[in-house]
Amino acid sequence: MLKIGKYNELVVESRVEFGLYLDSDQGRILLPQKYVSNGLEVGDTLEVFVYTDSEDRLVATTLKPKGVVGDFVFLEAKDIASFGTFMDWGLEKDLLVPKSEQQDRMVPPKKYLVKICFDEVTGRVFGTTKISVNCDKNTRDLRAGQKVDLLIHSLTALGIMAVVNNRYFGMLYKSETYQDLSVGDRCTGYIMRLREDKKIDLTLKEPGYSSVKGSGETIVNILNKAGGFIPCHDKSSPQEIKNIFSMSKKEFKRAVGGLFKEGVLELNENGIRLKQGKKPKKVNPWNSKS
Repeated sequence: MLKIGKYNELVVESRVEFGLYLDSDQGRILLPQKYVSNGLEVGDTLEVFVYTDSEDRLVATTLKPKGVVGDFVFLEAKDIASFGTFMDWGLEKDLLVPKSEQQDRMVPPKKYLVKICFDEVTGRVFGTTKISVNCDKNTRDLRAGQKVDLLIHSLTALGIMAVVNNRYFGMLYKSETYQDLSVGDRCTGYIMRLREDKKIDLTLKEPGYSSVKGSGETIVNILNKAGGFIPCHDKSSPQEIKNIFSMSKKEFKRAVGGLFKEGVLELNENGIRLKQGKKPKKVNPWNSKS
């Protein structure tokens, strides 16, 4: 079945002066001559992206768009019309975000997070910046603690909004985020909580002791770069710890305690010092019952 706004494998049906006609269950589709590579023959199969041209005719291209139907991508606004905004998505025909699908007023050449959609009625591909309402609200395939891919959508007073696994919408609380993130960044996160209202709370730290072990390794790496000593300890302010180690004070204290038990660190009132020639063990000491 032909997938408009996505890649398709189609067979060359015939050759004409202006290109190739490709066979599909919705009739012949033209691949313009400028996209035809040498050596293609009738009967060959090739992968093409299919969409509609300015006259709503199906057309194929070997160009790679910046996203396909279902994707969330940051695109640059190119031009504004009374009915919507045209976005550069890497093809000759720009992607239209209709005025009714715009969350806020769009201004070229600013970039916006757009979900690429397909209208079953008109057969057209379009974009929307109404991200949260166009994300899947059915979270039954997710679980607390699950590792997920995040695309940062916006920074708000309460937290950082992100698209989860190119499908869902969730939030990182600012109070629990200890690294700088910008709109458009992609990073790995974890499901912290699945709420009854279908909203998703996220975290950048792996839940449980695995996170503490990773934090311990971070502390050792930073100590090594600093020459083995940093004037930071359990009496230091949360902001100072965040600035140096990009973690909360609670996590810092747990990680330092574990490294001390391993014999990797020396603790004193002036700071923490890496013991000469000591490295953290590969095993996880926080899993120990001793």
